[in-house]
Amino acid sequence: MKEVIFTENAQKPEGMPYSQAIKVGNTVYVAGQGPFDPATGKLVGNTLEEQARRTLENLKAILEEAGAKLTDVVKVTVLLGDGAGFDEFNLIYKDYFSKPYPARTIGPAHQMGFMVQIDAIAIID
Repeated sequence: MKEVIFTENAQKPEGMPYSQAIKVGNTVYVAGQGPFDPATGKLVGNTLEEQARRTLENLKAILEEAGAKLTDVVKVTVLLGDGAGFDEFNLIYKDYFSKPYPARTIGPAHQMGFMVQIDAIAIID
């Protein structure tokens, strides 16, 4: 059975045709999150660090709403937009994820209008 996950503490779909996350059994599929303030819906930050941290906090809030933690994440997809550096992103990422790291795909995404977008899959133990 599918369960729609929603929290006020993360980026909201705001009329867009997607859910923040879907939980099926003990698996949580989190939609791509960006650096958007949950209260205002506005883009946050002018630096990769500010944007990445807001994005990761949005991801974390959705996982928590679903009963999961960052340590439950098994797969992450990261899109880095214009102005985002791979090495700098990895330093920030390590503040949120630790060994054993989730499997990850990372790639460029031009003309997003922001520097980072992240989705994730978590398995709740």
